[in-house]
Amino acid sequence: MRLKKNHIKVNKENYQTNIQNIYAIGDVIGPPWLAHVASEEGIKCVESIKGIKSPSINYDAIPGCTYCQPQVASIGLTEEKAKEQGYKIKVGKFPFSASGKSAAIGEREGFVKIIFDEKYGELLGAHIIGAEATELIAEIGIAKTMEADYETIVRTIHAHPTLSESIMEAAANAYGESIHI
Repeated sequence: MRLKKNHIKVNKENYQTNIQNIYAIGDVIGPPWLAHVASEEGIKCVESIKGIKSPSINYDAIPGCTYCQPQVASIGLTEEKAKEQGYKIKVGKFPFSASGKSAAIGEREGFVKIIFDEKYGELLGAHIIGAEATELIAEIGIAKTMEADYETIVRTIHAHPTLSESIMEAAANAYGESIHI
């Protein structure tokens, strides 16, 4: 079996190794070492074996979550990585301390930061630190999967008061706007 950096090398279309009828997923094929990634790789692998056509996994749209206090979650590119890839970026940030919901639940520490491509408004990445960050990142994951841009996020009506409004406000701040939740 072929290895790459001490991990089993597979074809990412169907997770087959260089040995016919031998497949591998999860930690043994390398990062990201996340249970939700291994599950998705397993589904994709089995669908491929069964001849079911399905889209490839977008490894740029996988959320990373750290279950600590405060919670930490991210998806996509960091500012640094986006710049390294040649993007001119717009960054929006919104503190939980300005959110009525965070005040109501007594969790005022934390923020949402969203990174967009300046030219087209493409959502490149996001980082959340604070209460329910590991839940909130799913909204950004859906937006990234749907190829939502800055305007789509800002124009999506969010219930009030919610922590998810902070995502909308951070997006607006990236382009010098303010929703004022």
